[in-house]
Amino acid sequence: MAFVTSADVLAGICFALFAGVWVDRLRRRPIMIAADIGRAAIVAWVPIAAWYGVLRIEHLYVVAFLAGILTTFFDVAYHSYLPTLIGREQVMEGNSKLTASESIAEFGSFSVSGWLVQLVTAPGAMAIDALSFVVSAVSLLVIRAPEPTPAATDRRGVGHEIAEGMRTLWDDPRLRALALSRVGFAAGAGMFGAVVLLFVSRDLGFSPGAQGVIYGIGGLTSLAAATAAGRCRARFGAGPSMIGGLVTGGLGVMLIAAAPRRGALGVAMLVTQQIVSDPGWAIYSINETTMRQDLAPEAVLGRVTAADRFASLVATLVATILAGVIADLAGSRVVLAAGACCMFVAALILLASPVRYRR
Repeated sequence: MAFVTSADVLAGICFALFAGVWVDRLRRRPIMIAADIGRAAIVAWVPIAAWYGVLRIEHLYVVAFLAGILTTFFDVAYHSYLPTLIGREQVMEGNSKLTASESIAEFGSFSVSGWLVQLVTAPGAMAIDALSFVVSAVSLLVIRAPEPTPAATDRRGVGHEIAEGMRTLWDDPRLRALALSRVGFAAGAGMFGAVVLLFVSRDLGFSPGAQGVIYGIGGLTSLAAATAAGRCRARFGAGPSMIGGLVTGGLGVMLIAAAPRRGALGVAMLVTQQIVSDPGWAIYSINETTMRQDLAPEAVLGRVTAADRFASLVATLVATILAGVIADLAGSRVVLAAGACCMFVAALILLASPVRYRR
């Protein structure tokens, strides 16, 4: 499991900085459409190989790596495209609405996917996953708003352009604090993601279908948080909202680490984690993304986004591999507790930075 997850993350590490250069050079929507079509084809290989009886674990490594490359290009273009599409003054509302739609999708997919795995097997569920990328590509194709071609600049090589984006990220203390907090958050999320499914399945004894229902609750709570993110920022400020989101997210992970095997108490603690963590993470992510889009100059927004993503993916990879080692030595509960502590550290980074005072 850790190797499959790491293959996806490693792809992002290898190509994130290059993706930022191309996103700043080219129009973003065609990049996103091409990435969707490519991911549909790559993911479709899994059910096809399973149908012919040739699927091996090595294939999953390759699929995860190739899909991870395209996801990197998509995500960097996605975050850079939004300000161009709706204007920077509407970015907070746009990010909130996009997170709300993602939350609805999360609720539906988590609620259904566990049962799909049981009913049509995992490769069958992957076939449906491949179709979802086609839906995404078609959705992007129907956008009619014109996207201006990026302004021509003096291009002095990919390496120079990558360095320019990284300098922009590091020289601004607010962007730097956002990036470091994202690193802490990514490390915690990497540890959490590496072991939570196996922990809940094997250690706590919950079936995939039951897990799908429990995790689907997180989609509903994230939806509520997404709709309230703007009001939260207006009342407390963007910085305090992010700090609070990280703290509540970490506290929720602690609940899973302390959950007993099966039983009503175990269910209650898992559900509470979805009620506590997912809204916190949603509020943090919406405000963090919006602030970065607001602070970074348009000409280097893709590269700043890519540099931020690169750093967080390195943290995710290290944390994921470390999680596998710790889980073998000390158990998954220790890994989950360590992941929660990483999120608390991310909150402390923001607390000690100028972001703390930014409204």
